[in-house]
Amino acid sequence: MSNSSGNDALTMVPYGEDFPEIRRSIQAICKGFPGEYWRDQEKKGEHAVEFTKAMTEAGYLSALIPEEYGGAGLPLRAGCVIFEEIDAAGCTSTNIRAQMYMMGMMVKHGTPAQKERYLPGIASGEIRFQSFGVTEPTTGSDTLNLKTRAVRDGDHYVVNGQKIWTSRALNSDLMTLLVRTTPADQVKQRTDGLSVLLVDIRESVGKGMTIRPIENMPNHQTNEVFYDNLRVPVENLIGVENKGFRIILDGMNPERILTASESLGACRYFIDKAVKYANERVVFGRPIGQNQGIQFPIARCYAQYKAADLMVRTAAALYEAGQPCGEQANIARMLASEAAWNSGEECMQCHGGYAVAREYDIERKWRACRVQRIAPISTNLILAFIGHNVLGMPKSY
Repeated sequence: MSNSSGNDALTMVPYGEDFPEIRRSIQAICKGFPGEYWRDQEKKGEHAVEFTKAMTEAGYLSALIPEEYGGAGLPLRAGCVIFEEIDAAGCTSTNIRAQMYMMGMMVKHGTPAQKERYLPGIASGEIRFQSFGVTEPTTGSDTLNLKTRAVRDGDHYVVNGQKIWTSRALNSDLMTLLVRTTPADQVKQRTDGLSVLLVDIRESVGKGMTIRPIENMPNHQTNEVFYDNLRVPVENLIGVENKGFRIILDGMNPERILTASESLGACRYFIDKAVKYANERVVFGRPIGQNQGIQFPIARCYAQYKAADLMVRTAAALYEAGQPCGEQANIARMLASEAAWNSGEECMQCHGGYAVAREYDIERKWRACRVQRIAPISTNLILAFIGHNVLGMPKSY
């Protein structure tokens, strides 16, 4: 029997051949953050500050920031590898995920002044950029019906409304906020009338912004945020006013791809743990991995992992080539989250009662995997996207 935290990734299965230096570096960093660290963070309900600092100092949080602004200027695929290796090592990439995929919005749509002001500080770690305000209590994933309003008042927008499931707001300096700048009944297309604002949380809390933490199953540091006449400088508008929904969509594809990579890492974590335990655990005079009831489900999980991995690579390649990748990004997200959940289930089943013991860390990762099928996008919404936008069937909502 083994109760290792899972940070010593097994080498019996040849995972990943690209960016080997990054993989080895991430694995080395993660060895300094074993299961005990994450369990303690969860018990205290704290943000993994030390882990975030280690990743920042190693340059991984600025991986996708262009070199002229102090980043590494790496492709999206490198970001995928970073996230996959973090989760494969038993660590948690949700603490740093947003900073990587939100870079795309600022790099592609930010003004030169915004890039010069913020990107170097984000790259160095002086500025924390981890929060994304989109979802609202009454609209959920129906983003086009959001009600948080921003009204122009001279050189400021005045923001009123409420957001929910805004992760890491208490651990960030900046937030991207999706607001309605033109009422829905005054636009020709439902996708018009929305704008993206860059909000400085440091200057906003207590001056029109109130953040209230939400206790939740995994330690995702999520919150509800209230806006009461919050004044945001017009110069903090990202992109064009009333065209913010398209900017958000630009950020969604890399978000899907990167978070799918988190799920791939979780697959590897569970499969490695299950294989190791199945080889070591002897019952009735034979290792349980010899039994088809244990061996075959784990083998199926590996096959599902490989299929999801190929779709993630395809989506990332299309994104980097500047080609449409909405179909591939969404399918990658769905297949990877389902593969991770199935792997978690089989790892739990393989370990039996030991799986629910906190010291084994399986239940911690298992809980996180369940959330991946809901957020940042629900499996049902992905199926709706495929059914309507890919297959041409009538819109289901």
